[in-house]
Amino acid sequence: MLAPIRSTVTLPNGLTLSYAEQGDRSGPALALLPGPTDSWVSYEPVLEAITLSIRTVAVSQRGHGDSDKPMTGFRVEDYAADVPLLLDALGIERAVLAGHSGSCLVARRVAIDRPERIVGLVLEASPTTLRGHAGLEAFVASVVSGLEDPIDAAVARSIVVDTSTERVAPGMVDRLAAEVLKAPARVWREMFADLLTYDDVEDLGRITAPTLLIWGSADGLLPRAMQDQLLSRVAGAELLVYQGVGHTPRWEDASRFAADVAAFVERSVPA
Repeated sequence: MLAPIRSTVTLPNGLTLSYAEQGDRSGPALALLPGPTDSWVSYEPVLEAITLSIRTVAVSQRGHGDSDKPMTGFRVEDYAADVPLLLDALGIERAVLAGHSGSCLVARRVAIDRPERIVGLVLEASPTTLRGHAGLEAFVASVVSGLEDPIDAAVARSIVVDTSTERVAPGMVDRLAAEVLKAPARVWREMFADLLTYDDVEDLGRITAPTLLIWGSADGLLPRAMQDQLLSRVAGAELLVYQGVGHTPRWEDASRFAADVAAFVERSVPA
């Protein structure tokens, strides 16, 4: 398979974002939003496995990877506002939008506010809300609040290790941790503070796009109960459970994830 094209794109708001793209530009479009602290590199296993009949774009969101890092603007709403601008800049009218963990909140916000741009949603390890989440509160208090630049390599590595299982190859862990180091401490602080207050649960009934939930049964961060709550609130949502897989299913079973997402894209995009 051909390697994805790596490039940058400057949005009308002045931000330049780093991304990787592959596939048929005339085919259905899939946009991938990495979770907090991750860059587009976290989708490399998916890019290697997914069919080239789909135009697949993985982006490093503002503050992450090699994308611009403004002094502020790292709330869910800020990230969501970038998505339609990104689609415009890439000439994509409508896309299936995929998010992971906290970035599922971003994908949902776009689907709620700009439904005309979203033809489907893929929510990998999605919370209902992280407001009052004891584990995240403890992480912010014990780790994020004291972060300074440059980020400690041990902290970056722990982020990767704690969001997966031992099934992720050590070399991949190293590559992912190196990308986490690119997010400055101020990004971590503003982003995680917002995640602890953001709550769109009452708006979930406004999502009209077909929605696929993917969750690993060994996810130690977000329980199955959250997936069941999402199923009850998002009309027509479906859930795929990956047995024995942790918080980031695509790292542990990229082939299955790519196949499941590709099948969802094909049945969500009008012929």
